[in-house]
Amino acid sequence: MIDQLEYNTEREHLIIPEYGRHIQKMINYATTRETKEERNKVAGAIIAVMGNLQPHLRDVPDFQHKLWDQLFIMSDFKLDADSPYEKPEREVLEARPEPLGYPQNFPKYRFYGNNIKTMIDVANTWEEGEMKEALVYTIANHMKKCFLNWNKDTVEDRVIFQHLYELSEGKINLKGSTEDLTDSSSLMKTKRKFTKNTKTKKSSNTRNRKRY
Repeated sequence: MIDQLEYNTEREHLIIPEYGRHIQKMINYATTRETKEERNKVAGAIIAVMGNLQPHLRDVPDFQHKLWDQLFIMSDFKLDADSPYEKPEREVLEARPEPLGYPQNFPKYRFYGNNIKTMIDVANTWEEGEMKEALVYTIANHMKKCFLNWNKDTVEDRVIFQHLYELSEGKINLKGSTEDLTDSSSLMKTKRKFTKNTKTKKSSNTRNRKRY
């Protein structure tokens, strides 16, 4: 009696475990039938059983197509039976996708982030005028804020203008500008205020939390 017990570790590997071992055995049986007529008959019966096992997928588009694809996959592509759909190919299913290209950005000033370079490139495409000037100074102020996040002391506007000149490859030049950027203390004050409000809100939520 004990000698007839089977352990899963000794059994055949299930290609799609969701269908269970009985479906796998039925498919293995279908591949051993000698005539195509008999294989077609058994394959149709298996498809019906597979559909009954997943009634929640009946409304999914191409439901039958998926069942037939799974049937051939579970037969390890050995089942020679007629299908109402194009049979899947092992080479296509096992083909590995091409590796995605990862953006290799090595910015000179990492504390500004990669988005700053994108913003500068967009500004370079704009026509000269008040709109472009406003965008350029917005970028410069954002760069100053990013710089202060990295160096919390202070930074002179001429440093930001020089970095902007370098990152824009000389296309944006504010080094001779007489207009000042937002004061460092104001930028840091805004940051501290935001941090304080966030902590206060979290503390309030903690106090108001129900205790059971």
